[in-house]
Order: sequence, then structure tokens, then C-alpha cells
Amino acid sequence: MLRDRRLLVLLAAGSLTNLAGGVVAPVLPEMVKQLHFDPALAANLVSMHCLTIAIFSPPLGILADRLGHLRVLVPSLIFYALFGVAGAFMQSFWPLLATRALLGAASGGIAAASLGLLGTMYEGEERSQALGITTSTLALTGIAFPLIGGWAGATHWQYAFYVYGLGLPLAGIAAFSLREKRKTKAKPMAKDKGDQLRVVLGHPHTLRLLLTLSLTSVAMYAVVIYAPLYLKQTINAGTAVNGIVLASRAVGAAIISAFGAKRLAKAVGPAKAIAIGFGIMALTLITIPLLTQLSWILLTAILFGVGFGIVLPTLYSTLANLAPSSLKSSVLAAGTGAGFLGQFLSPILLGPMLRYGGLEAVFYAAASIAMVAGLLLLARSDRNSSVSCKDS
Repeated sequence: MLRDRRLLVLLAAGSLTNLAGGVVAPVLPEMVKQLHFDPALAANLVSMHCLTIAIFSPPLGILADRLGHLRVLVPSLIFYALFGVAGAFMQSFWPLLATRALLGAASGGIAAASLGLLGTMYEGEERSQALGITTSTLALTGIAFPLIGGWAGATHWQYAFYVYGLGLPLAGIAAFSLREKRKTKAKPMAKDKGDQLRVVLGHPHTLRLLLTLSLTSVAMYAVVIYAPLYLKQTINAGTAVNGIVLASRAVGAAIISAFGAKRLAKAVGPAKAIAIGFGIMALTLITIPLLTQLSWILLTAILFGVGFGIVLPTLYSTLANLAPSSLKSSVLAAGTGAGFLGQFLSPILLGPMLRYGGLEAVFYAAASIAMVAGLLLLARSDRNSSVSCKDS
């Protein structure tokens, strides 16, 4: 399947959604220093795109179904490059934040159109295999992009923004190499199916899972945003070191997601596995303010990634099990939106802690959020946690 050039193009395009935040996080301390930004306010530069991805992905997905996925993908890649590179030339906070929001909107179009094309290109087992390859690619790019951002921004923070220009050649490659069947006009969702979706999404256990996904992202993004600021403050780390630390987090998550999360959930049950993952996340978040040696910081980052790598796939698997097959995509899309919303809210919720208690208070607050999220699901009995909305 990896010999299919079309799949490789889609993997490259889809991975740009990881690039949106991964490139900026390592250079954030330098931006704060050189542009004289308020650190608490500047944290929104790393998360702003998450809000607009969550907002624009659903309508752009509908538009792609109606007009054709390629007609949404190619313009989205072009706008991605333009809005992303434009950030390098913004010297004040609010115009820079606006370019970050527009970058997220373009990323939403890329995500919706590339997944739609993937769904039309393959069927059955091949589609499952393609989605598995996509998941692995996103994990690998989650490791690579912070390193690329740290390397590109090592000379000057502006250079990291030039990496977004990759969207332009990808737009040309996609336009010439991807083809899709002409689509008929999308049929509206049947009333009974729409009612069923509302029942599934309105079920208390579904709402609890969606809330937990948001809280997971709040805690996870505390590391993405504030760990570089902490490293700059304690060991005067440069952008390259920040990229390595953030990549270490992704390494831990990728390894446990691939080899351990499913086995742990099967052995102790999803709720207990999630609680264990949150416990690891909370413990490492509490430990971060106590560390000043890079080797220990790297180890803590990997362990944090392990906790996150247990929590996230188990939550999504549990969420998928609550819906019939015809609604799994819609329900999982709601989970994706909840996750991106949590990433956006992370600096908003934790920013006041930075102002009044410093970086230590930020990590302690994030640890508290992780523990609350774990208890939110662990409080349910095994019998209740296995209740499916299919029966509703």
C-alpha cells in the first residue's frame, strides 16, 4: 500500500495538521523574549489553531462531500502555506494570533478533505490498513515536527514559520496526482439517523468521555506550551533542546500506543487503564518543577508521553464502542473536536496560574486536572462503564 503515490501524498498533506502547533512551541520562548509578549497571553499562539480546526472541520467536510474533496484540499493547502508563513512577518500579538486562527481554518479543510479522499480510495480491509498507516504517520510526525521547528528556529524564531511553506508544493502535487470519482450531491442525513446521533451524543457516558477528552488535551498542552518556557527559565535551553524534549513526549506516546495501551485496557478494563494513564501524567507533571538536569527532564517527558499514550487511544476506543457502525465517524469527529477544544482552552485555563503562581503553579494545576479527569471515569463501576448507547 505504501507504494501507492496517492496515499503518500495524502499522508504528507494530513500530517501538516500536526505541524501547525509543533513548529511554534519550541520557538515560543524566543518570541516572548524578542517581541516582548506577555508569556501567559503568548501561550495562545500555540493553541489558537486548535479552536478554528474544531470549528471549521465539520462545515468544510460537508463542503468537500458536495463539491469534491480535491476542490477543498488544494485551496486549503495553499491558504495553509500563506497564512502560516505570514506569521513570520507579524511583530505584534493580535495580527500574529489572527494568522494562527486562519492557519487552523486551513488545517481543518486539509484534515476533512484528506480523510474524505482516503475513505473513497479504499474499501474494507484496505481502508482499515490505510487508517492504521495514517495513525502511525501522525505519531511519527508528532516526534519529527518539534525537532524541525527547534532546528529551523535555532538561528531566528521567524525561520520556523517558513516551514509552513511546504503546503504550496504539496498543493501542486495533490492537484496533479490525486483523482476522485465525480460525486453526486450528498444526501441529507435521514431524520431517524439524526435522532439516533443526538441520543448517542446526549448519553451521559458519551458526554463524560467527551469532557474527559477535553481535560486530557488541557493537561497535555500544558507540557507543549509551558515546558519550553520552564526550560528557558531553569537551564536556559535553546529552541533545539525544546524540540528534543517535546519530541521525547511523542516518543513515549507512540511506543505505548502501539504496543501497550490495548493490552493494558484488556487486562484491567478501560476505566482503570485510563486512570493509570492519568496517574502517570499527573505524577510527571508534579515532578517537572523539581528537575533541573536535562537527562531527568527527558525521562520525565517520555513517561508523560507514556501516560498520554495510554489515555488517548483507550478513550477513543471506548467512545467508538458507544455508537453503531453507521455513526462511528460522527461520534469520533465529536471526540476530535472536544480534544482540539481542550487544547485551545489550555492556556486560557492555566494562564492565570502563570501570572499568580509562576510555572510551578501551572504544572501543579495541570496535574490536578489530570487526576480529576481520571477520577471522572474511575468513579463509574465496570458495569456502568460498559453500558452502550446502542441500547438507548
